[in-house]
Amino acid sequence: MHVLILGGTTEGRRLAELLHTARPRARVTSSLAGRVAGPRLPGGGAVRIGGFGGVEGLTAWLRDHRVDLLIDATHPFAETISFHAAEAAAAAHVPLLALRRPGWVPTAGDDWHEAASLEAAAATLPRLGRRVFLTTGRLGLSSFAGPGTDRLWFLARSVDPPAPGTPLPARTHLLLERGPFTLEGEREVLRSHRIDVLVTKDSGGAATAPKLAAARERGIPVVVVRRPPVPDGVRVVSSPEQAVEAVPVPGSR
Repeated sequence: MHVLILGGTTEGRRLAELLHTARPRARVTSSLAGRVAGPRLPGGGAVRIGGFGGVEGLTAWLRDHRVDLLIDATHPFAETISFHAAEAAAAAHVPLLALRRPGWVPTAGDDWHEAASLEAAAATLPRLGRRVFLTTGRLGLSSFAGPGTDRLWFLARSVDPPAPGTPLPARTHLLLERGPFTLEGEREVLRSHRIDVLVTKDSGGAATAPKLAAARERGIPVVVVRRPPVPDGVRVVSSPEQAVEAVPVPGSR
């Protein structure tokens, strides 16, 4: 059996490692998009880096490499590749499983403001604060560069710097860091930069959740961008352990 994992997440790495142990006779390939310099690699199976060339390219790869199961363990906001995976899996007649970590849930003391998109989040900011901690990644920075945000100051955190020529908000300070982050560290970021509003995607997981607790402690409003939907008809599991259970033991019936 050949399992292709569309990875790049903590859950994708964990899944590859679990399969290496729990399904040792299975052939496992993890595919990383290559958008982050120095990606963290899984500890089990083969790894390929780079895109497939759209739906047609992924369909051909599934057929050429005789993939028996495709697992989409990409970031919850990697909408394009998720829909490409659904189309390619259907075309190649390969079963598809989506691994999605649970989203965050507000608790007592949170001041959350949901937004349907990055653009909607940007439009919400002027009424909430003036010094923004932007944690939505480098690929969405241009959504905050419109005229409505020219009086705001942004602390924009990402793993890698934005590509040259990317439109940025007029007043932006880049903070290049990779999670996981600690509560004490997030407290210091909010304090030292005098942050009064936080923007985040609903990525879920523990690695970047401490910023939410730090914002709650300081009474800072949080703009939360909602996740895109999983393609219709795709089975979803919420943990690598559940995904492993969906992978048949090679040779079993």
